[in-house]
Amino acid sequence: MTSPTVRRRRLSAELRRRRVQAGLTLSDVADELEWSPAKLGHIETGIRKWPSVMEISALLRLYGVTGGQREAILTLVRESRMRPWWTEYEDVLSSAYVGNEAGAVSLRVYGGILVPDLLQAPDYTALVGRALGHGEDAVERMVAAHLKRQEVLEQVRYHAIVEEDALQRISGDRGLLRAQTTRIIEAASETVTVQLLPTSAGPHPGVAGPFSVLEFDEDEADLAYVEATQGGTIVEVEESVTACKRVWAELTRIALSPKATLGILRRMALLT
Repeated sequence: MTSPTVRRRRLSAELRRRRVQAGLTLSDVADELEWSPAKLGHIETGIRKWPSVMEISALLRLYGVTGGQREAILTLVRESRMRPWWTEYEDVLSSAYVGNEAGAVSLRVYGGILVPDLLQAPDYTALVGRALGHGEDAVERMVAAHLKRQEVLEQVRYHAIVEEDALQRISGDRGLLRAQTTRIIEAASETVTVQLLPTSAGPHPGVAGPFSVLEFDEDEADLAYVEATQGGTIVEVEESVTACKRVWAELTRIALSPKATLGILRRMALLT
């Protein structure tokens, strides 16, 4: 089932389209329903996460949407209000990103100095959690959340760029390095592609930090997610998403091929 986060975004886009189709402005609708323009704007942009069926029904009556089309939109409302599993882990992950991740058909991920989340071995995730200052209870929750997230690899096209430095940073713990390289090797498949970015490549366009590019079906626009210390940002502006794609293209160009990557990872696993 498509993520409620993605369904919410589809609902927002559909409501904007129906309003424009009806020849109404935000102020027109707000005046007619005695709402504030801000309330309607928040519904149409997704800032208001859980619009009620009653509110959307009022909009559809005003827009003249009836029959099967009305029922389809109301079904979208109900599905967008479902509480997905990741809302229970909002203290240790970004639910905004994970909600979109769960509904994507393609993920392109550059992890910076860390192994990307969906390729992390549990002990590696725990190490990262402690580095972020989490207590042991939160670390356990972070590991559980990452393992649950990794199930998405069974239903999505996934391509990751892994910095050689990310693995060198754990080279002092041979057991952990073996577990992490083995995890990446085992994850690689027809739909999961991994490229290693060697340290010898020097400074490159990814120095600004980790990011992801997400693609969706049903003609939905691509998104990007840019990570930051105080929480990442979902990027929807087409020009900004395109900029992330350009950086991604350059990283894939200078990174090792998937075949060469797996060869190096296998040698690393054997040497540890």
